[in-house]
Amino acid sequence: MQPPVLAADPGAGGIFVQFLPFILIFAIFYFLLILPQQRQRRKMQEMLANLKTGDRVVTSGGILGKIVGFRSTSVLQLEVAHQVKIDVARSAITSLQAPESEGEDTEAKGAAAKGKK
Repeated sequence: MQPPVLAADPGAGGIFVQFLPFILIFAIFYFLLILPQQRQRRKMQEMLANLKTGDRVVTSGGILGKIVGFRSTSVLQLEVAHQVKIDVARSAITSLQAPESEGEDTEAKGAAAKGKK
């Protein structure tokens, strides 16, 4: 009587070849999705940590304002209009706005008025 014939062991090389597509898919996801998201989060945290009085910001609700003070480490005060101040959570700030100079603003209004005539 002969012993039963067992299936051949695929070996270590066979297992690696089977998992190679999963490893490649993970690498693609890491470089195309995870890494850029980590960079963006790090950049946002750095921006929030470096906020200072006088910065013009945009909140997640779309409110534009200038930082006039800090209530605590997580709350800041924005001036949204002359003598109108609101308290906003630091985490609600989504971006910094480029500072506007008064000269550019009046020049733009003057050019628009000339174009209408």
